[in-house]
Amino acid sequence: MSDVQPSKRTFIDLSHRIYDGLRTYKGLPAPVMCDYLSREESKKVYGDDYQVQIGKIEMVSNTGTYIDTPFHFAADGDDLAQVSLALLADLPAVVIDARDSIEVDMRFFKDVDVAGKAVLINTNWSKHWNSEQYFENHAYLAEEAAQWLLDNGAKLVGIDSHNIDDTRGQKRPVHSLLLANNVLICEHLTHLEKVPTSGARFYAVPPKITGVGTFPVRAFVQIVESNG
Repeated sequence: MSDVQPSKRTFIDLSHRIYDGLRTYKGLPAPVMCDYLSREESKKVYGDDYQVQIGKIEMVSNTGTYIDTPFHFAADGDDLAQVSLALLADLPAVVIDARDSIEVDMRFFKDVDVAGKAVLINTNWSKHWNSEQYFENHAYLAEEAAQWLLDNGAKLVGIDSHNIDDTRGQKRPVHSLLLANNVLICEHLTHLEKVPTSGARFYAVPPKITGVGTFPVRAFVQIVESNG
């Protein structure tokens, strides 16, 4: 019999819960959720022995914790159906500790290896989730830092804030720069303080939908520890 012990796997959920009436982005409508077929009505279809529920959801694609693909900012960019799973799943993750900072600039990335990784920026802004403060003067990534991440091979950049760009103006340089170069963006993350600086694997896979550039994901990290 082998003496090798199975590895221990830990999962950390980095997603906000989506529910009827949730406001994710100021100015965009909240999701509407209801029964398309209720359990009571289903008895008319299946009889008294079975009760099923089929839900109906109406929402914009920028709801909850979501992924941005190149199609979000460019008509000829890859949409949800075209983006490779290699950019969405099993990415080595590195967490940047930028807690309680508004502008996440170059000083947070000194000597950090980001090549081929999901770079997850922990600003602690998610503590304001579901409040008016969440939308105003939020934490964001500086354009210079986004360029550095691109130049140094980051595959995906995530942030636990309202937007990866500074929304006090109309320009969105970080979105434009990263998405134009197939570096995906994951916004509205949470619980990043629970993720180790390195050693975790990141996943944020949306449905395979054509003609849409953003969509909610169940973002999470997996940590594997050997018991041997």
